Amino acid sequence: MKEELKYKRILLKLSGEALMGSQEFGIDHIPLEMIANEIREGYEAGAEIAVVVGGGNIFRGVKNSAKYGMDQATGDYIGMLATVMNAIALQSALRKINVDCRVQTAIDMNKIAEPYIRFKAIRHLEKSRVVIFAAGTGNPFFTTDTAAALRASEIGAEIILMAKNRVDGVYSDDPRTNPNAKKYNNISYDDIIVKGLKVMDTASCALCKQNSIPIIVFDFAAKGSILKILKGDNTGTYVGG
Repeated sequence: MKEELKYKRILLKLSGEALMGSQEFGIDHIPLEMIANEIREGYEAGAEIAVVVGGGNIFRGVKNSAKYGMDQATGDYIGMLATVMNAIALQSALRKINVDCRVQTAIDMNKIAEPYIRFKAIRHLEKSRVVIFAAGTGNPFFTTDTAAALRASEIGAEIILMAKNRVDGVYSDDPRTNPNAKKYNNISYDDIIVKGLKVMDTASCALCKQNSIPIIVFDFAAKGSILKILKGDNTGTYVGG
């Protein structure tokens, strides 16, 4: 049933760690299915949903590159492949609950996913298909946050939903370790950069500012959060101009 929504076309940014659950690495079916069901709520309400997923649950580029003695570019490419694994897993979970979706990759892998083509991605969204963007930007030295800001700009997303793991917004410090950390209900792009808040990297934040794409940071584990945001509820932290 279609509902009255504040945001029609969104980009959801998921960290790879969101898919780990209680495991030390890999993909846990419990958070995977929970995220798929949250996406389905927004999908059934009539939103056009694109997703960018990270790969940190499988391989984290910079950290693991140094650990294994490889250069950063190589580590970043391995990280991009990890995002493809996560995207395919999420696609499978969505299809199991009757959500039509496509995976598009920034690195050609024609046997398992479509190549990223901007107008084809937009057409999928217009046809009520969830589109999952994988392999980051296709280039090393850029994060999946940058990929989220870039793809949101390209498809004309009205907002980026930045899903965090058990953190319900932007804080002055990590609320999991500092009980005195202050939560911001609204904050500017510039404040994110100047205060060094760990929401997204500087390049991503600057791109969102340049293209006037607001960001809502929220706790994906809070049931119904995506649908609440789509309806305009004050959930999480709003980042804008």
